[in-house]
Amino acid sequence: MCLAIASTKGKSSSQGSIPNKLIVWPLDAHGAGRMKFLRSPQVRDGFHQSQPNYMEPSTQMLLLQIRQPSRTFAIRNRPSCEALRAKLMEDAPQAPVINCKAAVAWGPGEALVIEEVEVSPPQPMEIRVKVVCTSLCRSDVTAWQSKAPTSVFPRIFGHEASGIVESVGQDVTEFQEGDHVLTLFTGQCMTCKHCKSSKSNMCQVLGLERKGVMHSDQKTRFSVKGKPIYHYCAVSSFSEYIVVHCGCAVKVRPDAPLEKICLLSCGVAAGLGAAWKVADISEKSTVVIFGLGTVGLSVAQGAKLKGAARIIGIDLNSEKCEIGKAFGITEFINPNNCGEPVQQVIKKMTNGGADYAFECIGDTGMITTALQSCCDGWGLTVTLGVPMVKPEITAHYALFLSGKTLKGSLFGGWKPKSDLPKLVDMFMRKEIHIDEFITHNLAFADINKAFDLMKEGKCLRCVIHMPN
Repeated sequence: MCLAIASTKGKSSSQGSIPNKLIVWPLDAHGAGRMKFLRSPQVRDGFHQSQPNYMEPSTQMLLLQIRQPSRTFAIRNRPSCEALRAKLMEDAPQAPVINCKAAVAWGPGEALVIEEVEVSPPQPMEIRVKVVCTSLCRSDVTAWQSKAPTSVFPRIFGHEASGIVESVGQDVTEFQEGDHVLTLFTGQCMTCKHCKSSKSNMCQVLGLERKGVMHSDQKTRFSVKGKPIYHYCAVSSFSEYIVVHCGCAVKVRPDAPLEKICLLSCGVAAGLGAAWKVADISEKSTVVIFGLGTVGLSVAQGAKLKGAARIIGIDLNSEKCEIGKAFGITEFINPNNCGEPVQQVIKKMTNGGADYAFECIGDTGMITTALQSCCDGWGLTVTLGVPMVKPEITAHYALFLSGKTLKGSLFGGWKPKSDLPKLVDMFMRKEIHIDEFITHNLAFADINKAFDLMKEGKCLRCVIHMPN
């Protein structure tokens, strides 16, 4: 087989500047390629190109984003083609290092310091993103406060974010500069056993990253004066620019407000999914929710949309009673005001226990309480919280012999790259609510105030706006 390789000169269009392209296609026996081109540029696999309107079914076109003078090659076999491809990519200029501001945690529980950091260019299968908005999640605070031996510092926290693609690394075809994206603290490679299964969202390649490095090469993309700064959940959105694996970001529609949909990259989506996918709440059922933060109130919103008859909220903060009503809470209990254990109160209120219980606090002791609050036979408890201490669960075996079930939920069971765009569409159609979760909008310089508000229980979500 003879392959012709040609690069095209970059030119301007209504869609902006089109970079040079390398086009590879087979030649027929007479040396003529069976290919015609449209005049107007199209988009395929994330690249601008002149789209062919005819191609033999067996042909294959390879596009590379390079910056080379216009020239044409003819080579005789595919190995030679791959060698040329590798050489051209090696010679192609790489995106530069970016210097920007980031909020660095130098030690557990220490106030974040706004530092100038160096952000490396994206490596193969990575993208660099300009963060537009990021919100503080309870798990950020938990990890920041942790003094466990496995904790790594200095570190840049943050994982619930929206932004715009600034540059793409080699072999990235899904994204291009200017795409609007949500970051993903747990990715989706699309090819592993779990990604191919409808039963799981626990990607074996791009799952939760706990070492503070990138999935691909176990290195960091941040540094301060040559000192490496570690990542959090392979995202680290408390920085003006970040590098993430292309499987840890999802493209979203450009008309969706980034300052709001950033909440869908963790908390709000996690609660909705727990109600819809993990528990699959039935109509006219009774639901009890322990912890009325963003995740718990998102569970309430999901339960209401599924037609639950009673949604009982449990929280030590009595102000959550009125707040919860906006999300579907029908009854409220403050355990401090009860004369007996809260599980006994719930069993009396519900004639034997709730159909569903959700633990959204991050307290493994409360998981046992939630199990005891469910009815025998079919009661289902779902745990979503991230515990600060004592990760082990203790429960009497009789709770399970009586027919009760305990399930865990990571990100509400959503397959992030497949499902998040659907949730964005639902928000744009006003089928789900996000605005009500945003209690504070803060400038990046005030990020420590967001941590204070979260620790004091005075906020749901603080959205942090990055400088333009």
